Amino acid sequence: MNRYPVWKYILIAVAILLGALFTAPNYFGESPAVQVTSGKSTVKMTGEMAAQVAAVLKKENIVTDGVSFDGTGTYASVRARFADPDTQFKAKAVLEKDLNTDPADPTYLVALNLQPNTPKWMQSLHALPMYLGLDLRGGVHFLMQVDVKAALTKRVQGIQAAARSLLRDKNVRHAGIDRIGDTIEIKFRDADTRIKAKNELGGNMPDLAFVDQGEGSDLKLIVTLKPEALKQTISDGVKQNIATLSKRVNELGVAEPIIQQQGPDRIVVQLPGVQDVARAKAVIGRTATLEVRMVDETITPGTELTSAVPFNSELFTVGKGVPVILGKDVILSGDYISSATASFDQNQQPSVSIDLNGDGGRKMREATRERVGKRMAIVLFEKKGKPEVLSVATIQSELGSRFQITGMGNAENSAELALLLRAGALYAPMDVIEERTIGPQLGAENISKGLHSTMYGFAAIALFMIFYYMMFGFFSVLALACNLLLLIALLSLMQATLTLPGIAAIALALGMAIDANVLINERIREELRAGASPQQAISVGFDRAWATILDSNVTTLIVGVALWVFGSGAIRGFAVVHCLGILTSMFSAVFISRGVVNLWYGRKKKLQSIAIGTVWVPGLSK
Repeated sequence: MNRYPVWKYILIAVAILLGALFTAPNYFGESPAVQVTSGKSTVKMTGEMAAQVAAVLKKENIVTDGVSFDGTGTYASVRARFADPDTQFKAKAVLEKDLNTDPADPTYLVALNLQPNTPKWMQSLHALPMYLGLDLRGGVHFLMQVDVKAALTKRVQGIQAAARSLLRDKNVRHAGIDRIGDTIEIKFRDADTRIKAKNELGGNMPDLAFVDQGEGSDLKLIVTLKPEALKQTISDGVKQNIATLSKRVNELGVAEPIIQQQGPDRIVVQLPGVQDVARAKAVIGRTATLEVRMVDETITPGTELTSAVPFNSELFTVGKGVPVILGKDVILSGDYISSATASFDQNQQPSVSIDLNGDGGRKMREATRERVGKRMAIVLFEKKGKPEVLSVATIQSELGSRFQITGMGNAENSAELALLLRAGALYAPMDVIEERTIGPQLGAENISKGLHSTMYGFAAIALFMIFYYMMFGFFSVLALACNLLLLIALLSLMQATLTLPGIAAIALALGMAIDANVLINERIREELRAGASPQQAISVGFDRAWATILDSNVTTLIVGVALWVFGSGAIRGFAVVHCLGILTSMFSAVFISRGVVNLWYGRKKKLQSIAIGTVWVPGLSK
């Protein structure tokens, strides 16, 4: 009656073993480390950099506990661990000196960090510790508001320029194109021309909506963005700002920064471990501009460039295609770029498509009309850094408001250049509307208080359950311990960021999990009071309690999902832990708890009594 098949016990054992495996990394602690990241937009971090870092440390006789290459793309870095902070500081100084030829303009950024001590074999199984949030580790928190109006204005300006260029190319005559707020007004003198213009614009720009206005010879075509395109414009602007911030935060050497969207137009930036608020704000808010310049064709290829720079030209030595001499006259700046996307040219080779606003298109046409066959360069200028050449390409034909940069080599390069062209500067201005700083000592105190509250709560529950329900109370405590193990394992596997609300959710999960065991134990007591045999009481008690447990947990889970969907920040973190705690408690309170009970009592055919505390039977007390 109360026996589990072998496969269920195997399932329970596997779940507990996996829980122990993925929970264990949280107990190994961290070691002093240095993190090496790229300080240049055109310099990629690769696995070869790890070997270079190891070679530098070996040459300087600095003993390391391991050098690893982590992450991809923007977050790629090389990390080296050490036995003590003194070696860590010495390694930082050595790496900064050996990796950067110009200390004033470093190619690589070296920052102090902490690296988990998790064994390599665990890391290979993706068994990693949870991240700690600002309230547990200390750091800086910014909530930034993106200027949606500026982002929309920039997009409308680009559409205005593209529409003017397209109608000119298609020889569609109009009486003027004006931007009025968030709409574009195109004037016509006859209906046929307006229809032709609408067809051309609609066929080439599917994101636009059109409305006819006016009568007689005073006809107008009102052009607006479709609602879905409007949302996409705002979303793209926020994402571009996030990409820009991600690249800038690398300079601070933050191991696990949190840069995410909150709501339609806000960005949360959390930098654990950073205490210098002034420097963090300076890096996040720094400006970056793009410039388009012509290559100086008067210099013969192969000439010693350093001694042959003309008066009105400039030598560039950082980036792609360098060294190269470019004219000082700026054809176009990044302020005129409204969009840049990775695409393919007519030969299906990777390229970058660039859209300019009205003034930008005019400037580009004037600059390239007489320079077909000559080379043009795109240069990125950032504060406190040497300019970097992003691309040097040959002008194939006159360029207008929309053109392509070809010769990217592969899709990855084109996607990277498109990102740089978009992320060299913020898509739209941002204002810091909330700023918080949490010291590391307060974070350590929060960890201690959260850990102690959970431990004391668990101990109090265990004492009460064992005292009140005896052996069944012990079974309940065992199931509760498995629930806590599985919950932490899931959070570690998901690489969740643990915060104080998360610790509160863990404590709440313990209370909810033991509540399910209380229901089970009381159901079994009811069956015993009704005269059922111990084996029958166990079976019926678990079966009947399951429906009540399911109902109560599902309703609570609905609230948790609502908090996750509609909440943000700490509320959402609480909801994640809360929902996972409900799932693990249902599994442990019913499945594991019954498995232990069946293992202890199930094989006793002539079971006369069970240790579940005092079973009060009506009428016996008189």
